[in-house]
Amino acid sequence: MLRIVVLAVAALGMSAARSKVNKHKPWIETSYHGVITENTDIVLLDPPLVALDKDAPIPYAGEICAFNIHGLDAPFKAVVLNGTSGEGQLRAHSLVDCELQKEYTFIIQAHDCGSGPGGTEGKKSHKAVVHIQVNDVNEFAPVFREPEYRAAVTEGKIYDSILQVEATDQDCSPQYSQICNYQITTTNTPFAIDRNGNIRNTEKLSYDRQQQYDIQVTAWDCGQKRALHSVTVHIDVKPVCKPGWQGWNKRVDYEPGTGSKPLFPKMHLETCGEPLSSVRTTVELQTSHIGKGCDRETYSEKSLQKLCGASSGSTDLLPAPSTATNWTASLVSDSGRDSDLIFRFDGRQAAKIPDWVVPQNLTDQFTIATWMKHGPSPGLRAEKETLLCNSDKTEMNRHHYSLYVHNCRLVFLLRRDFTQIDTFRPAEFHWKLEQICDKEWHYYVINVEFPAVTLYVDGVSYDPYLVTDDWPIHPSQIDVQLTVGACWQGGEVTKPRFTQYFRGSLSGLTIRPGKIESQKVISCLQACKEGLDINSLESLDKSIKFHFNPAQSILVMEGDDLENLNTAVRKVSYINSRQFPTPGIRRLQISTTVQCFGEDTCITIPDIDAVVMVLQPSEPRITITGVERLIRPAPDFRASRGIALFQDLHIFSTVTRADTNAHHTAHQPGVLEEIIHNLDYCDVLVLGEELNPDQESLQLQRSSLLGKHLDATNSTSGMSIYGVDSMSNYEQVIRQVRYSSWRPGQITERRFRLTCSELNGRYTSNEFNLEVSVLHTSEAREHVSHMVAPPQYMQIVHHPSMINDLYPNHVSGVPSAATVVIVMCIAALVVVVVLGIYRIHVTHQQEGKLEESTKEADGSWDASALTITVNPMENLEEPQHGEEEASEEEEDEDDDEEEDEDDDEEDEEDDITSAESDDSEEEVDVQLPARMQRSSKKGQSWDKTTIRY
Repeated sequence: MLRIVVLAVAALGMSAARSKVNKHKPWIETSYHGVITENTDIVLLDPPLVALDKDAPIPYAGEICAFNIHGLDAPFKAVVLNGTSGEGQLRAHSLVDCELQKEYTFIIQAHDCGSGPGGTEGKKSHKAVVHIQVNDVNEFAPVFREPEYRAAVTEGKIYDSILQVEATDQDCSPQYSQICNYQITTTNTPFAIDRNGNIRNTEKLSYDRQQQYDIQVTAWDCGQKRALHSVTVHIDVKPVCKPGWQGWNKRVDYEPGTGSKPLFPKMHLETCGEPLSSVRTTVELQTSHIGKGCDRETYSEKSLQKLCGASSGSTDLLPAPSTATNWTASLVSDSGRDSDLIFRFDGRQAAKIPDWVVPQNLTDQFTIATWMKHGPSPGLRAEKETLLCNSDKTEMNRHHYSLYVHNCRLVFLLRRDFTQIDTFRPAEFHWKLEQICDKEWHYYVINVEFPAVTLYVDGVSYDPYLVTDDWPIHPSQIDVQLTVGACWQGGEVTKPRFTQYFRGSLSGLTIRPGKIESQKVISCLQACKEGLDINSLESLDKSIKFHFNPAQSILVMEGDDLENLNTAVRKVSYINSRQFPTPGIRRLQISTTVQCFGEDTCITIPDIDAVVMVLQPSEPRITITGVERLIRPAPDFRASRGIALFQDLHIFSTVTRADTNAHHTAHQPGVLEEIIHNLDYCDVLVLGEELNPDQESLQLQRSSLLGKHLDATNSTSGMSIYGVDSMSNYEQVIRQVRYSSWRPGQITERRFRLTCSELNGRYTSNEFNLEVSVLHTSEAREHVSHMVAPPQYMQIVHHPSMINDLYPNHVSGVPSAATVVIVMCIAALVVVVVLGIYRIHVTHQQEGKLEESTKEADGSWDASALTITVNPMENLEEPQHGEEEASEEEEDEDDDEEEDEDDDEEDEEDDITSAESDDSEEEVDVQLPARMQRSSKKGQSWDKTTIRY
């Protein structure tokens, strides 16, 4: 126990002695700055790493055992090179990379060895801060940012900089990461490059000499390391920039029926870099050479009025020349390219309207409408040019109403009768409009609601700028004359003549008394079926302003953003809603004005001219089919409604299309395709003599026209059904056309021809001919009865002397059964032989008359033989009984015929027997019953009669 205590005390004493030896802490600098080159591990410190200890040269206590580094993930370690001198060295754990980290900062601290080699109970120095910078090595070459460069220049200019190329270097230091030089390695090029990569041209370039240059460019960094790969620069040379529209086609083809077609799908406005504040573009479709100013429906005026819902009762004062409307025959007319009837007046032509055509009472409400094309009047002092004039026919020269042009002013004169108005009232209404003398087609409508008068031009209303009053005309018994193209001067001159001739063109001049037209109907009558359009209008940018004229032939677009305007112009399209448009060229003109930002001078955009080529539509072939021969009994013709002529009618239309599936060969047959379109009239013409209104007529119930855009006119020469409507509606109406004859016995047949039209005769159907024959069924029945029963003049008389001569052995008295049979056979033989001889005689007499009707019939009795079998045992009283019945039937029919034909047969002989009359009529009227008629053999008649026993 004592020993342990002694040892402990001794140890404590030794420890105290050592503590007294290691009295001081090591000392190092407060901060160090070091440099290390990347890819090496030795750090060069300033000042060098040295630790001092005042306990030196005491072993351990004065020696440095270690340097400790304190820092997060510092890739360095401190090594003691000499513990006695305290020298140390910083080293990297591994190779450092400047591109990953350029600088490091951490804490270092020195330790002395303390009391022993292990550094136990050693002391630590204060903490010093170490800053280390990684020196870069030029290990990376420059690399260009883009794989290639492209630019465009305009010929004839010297550019300071066409484009700039740029290269980069991944080295971390400014010395090696910066690009100090660029160089064009392609020789003999008119380009140069500066240290910043800007390429410029050294001479003016020419588009004609070379349109593109390809040059190679390389780069060096500031460590004179060259790029491993050069870069290609493409420089396009453009001709001198001219402001204007680009990317448009001179011609645009329009296929009928394709709807709206874009006109400029790729067009854009080139401004040559000039900043613009606004752009205004006008697109004009020029169609003045098409029809009456544009592609309109070319139906007749009546059909158009029916289609547009116009009031009925209008009078066409300039119809197509015909037998009934011959007053326009002397005028110069032009049917145009699309069956559009136009009358041209050269100052020497006029027409008198017949009195039966002129509306007699215009009342206070009426409408005058016309198409007019008129230019400035020749001469210094222009004269009045009269379109329509109603003046005194003789004695005086008063104008009751007229429409004329004077000094490019349209004037309407209306003088009321004194019996209607006895005060000073409006009489002349004047309008001054540019359209009157612009040499273009316009549609004029004058609505009169006296005393108010309104003029519509192309659907736009205009009030007169001047109205003059006048006294009413005093009543007189003088007839008036309505004229077109001039005014009739029948009085106050030595010789009546026309005066105030019109120079221009007119079409569709109508007058409608008692009613005025609404603006909706007027717009429909003059509406263009072609024009400009905007596709996807809802997608148009809100900043774009646009405006159409009423005819949609002019479109104005305006905007302040060039790209939005370019997008809007690409949406402009052409549309033609006609199924069969007028083919040909429509000219397009685009004019553009621009405004620049506060500059006196601004670029000028030249106008461009293009054309829309409307291709020829596939012409429809309208075909009418049905039964071409009708045979009906006479009573059917005398019925209240007559017979239906076209019950089996069918109307269809086909076009020839190219076979898209067929191989492209020199001769491709087309493919027939049925199409649906409208018709505008169908005419039923009577061939041969006109109908006799006292005996026959064509009929059509007005109820069959209800719900359709159709109307009809009827005359002795035929019937016309007109109006724009579908082929199916025309079929339904034509099937209701009926023919009646009150005296069918006086006719053998009637022939009719049906033709239909689309677009006022532009496309017409085939001529469908129909033959109608009368079947006299009652007379055919009498013919058969006469062949069985003897006629009245054939009487059987028994003569005893004849019997005795024939049969000498006969015993007088009651005859035997054999005798009776023999007598009956002889009597029957005599009757048949006499009847046959007479029949053959009559047949030969009327053979010439029957030849025509036999040829026109579809078939005839083929060698028919009439076989009559007489029963010898037949009672002699039966023929007499049949004879009486036949006589009664003949008397009844004779009475009927005499009542129907009393006026026509007064001069005929009265002593003709009923048998003769019946036989003569038999040859014309004998036909089969209706149930035995066939399409291939209709209207069969007796050819030759052979009587056999």
